[in-house]
Amino acid sequence: MVQLKPARAEDACALLDIQRRAFAALLEKYRDYDTNPAMEPLSTLKRKLSERDYYFILLDGREAGFIGVRRDEGSLVVTPIGLLPQCRGKGAGCEAMLLLEGLYPDNRRWTLGTILQEAGLCRFYEGLGYRRTGEVTHIQEGMDEVGYEKIIEKEKG
Repeated sequence: MVQLKPARAEDACALLDIQRRAFAALLEKYRDYDTNPAMEPLSTLKRKLSERDYYFILLDGREAGFIGVRRDEGSLVVTPIGLLPQCRGKGAGCEAMLLLEGLYPDNRRWTLGTILQEAGLCRFYEGLGYRRTGEVTHIQEGMDEVGYEKIIEKEKG
């Protein structure tokens, strides 16, 4: 069973530990030391915890990952989401994203960015109904970020 548990300021160290483990493989692959969440200092994460919402992703009651959300001009931005390597492939990421959307029922537009070269990540978001915006940001040689959005239609009634 997947659940989301709000993270508080005092959870910063535990959150950073999960973040570093969740993004370690991408850091090793791309060596994007300036942009990878695994390299984020604790002080930056503490600041972000005061500016946006963070949640632990719980899988069967145990911390399996995290997800952050910030507000941006009429939309909510998923930034970032990470799962521990041993918790991937079990549907926890999909369930967490759907639970997150349910926490903000009045929001109609979700956005995020992911690595264009990571086909599995792109398929993950596309499977949840996200569509590419056409926005691509060059990070470094062999690594680009592609923008995604999901529009949730209001129910008629």
